[in-house]
Amino acid sequence: MPAFLTDDWFATVESLTAQAGELNLPPALNALAINLIVNEASGTTELALAGGKLQKGLTEQAKTTLTMDGETLRKVFLEFDMTAAMQAFMTGKIKVQGDMSQLMALQTAKPSAEQKALFKNILAATV
Repeated sequence: MPAFLTDDWFATVESLTAQAGELNLPPALNALAINLIVNEASGTTELALAGGKLQKGLTEQAKTTLTMDGETLRKVFLEFDMTAAMQAFMTGKIKVQGDMSQLMALQTAKPSAEQKALFKNILAATV
């Protein structure tokens, strides 16, 4: 299993995403694009959540950028732990730039069964 946020991990995510096919997302999640910047002692990693899928690099379509550490990213975006998301936001572990309404869409829209399955597979393939 590849280490989280490495090039091998992103290649695994891309492969799992291709295998997942149509995610049947609700419109709010399908239209959502958020850039994610992960700051760790080892460096900075840039990725995006666009159309319900994680991808390496930033997307020009994003109106919002979230900055956080890798542990927070894992809990919020792979484990769908909204309690951890709220705690991280309230304690400053997640910094937001841009359109805050994007976060409301992320918080209120429910992921599809297909998206949950994809992210469960990504989490299972992550060290």
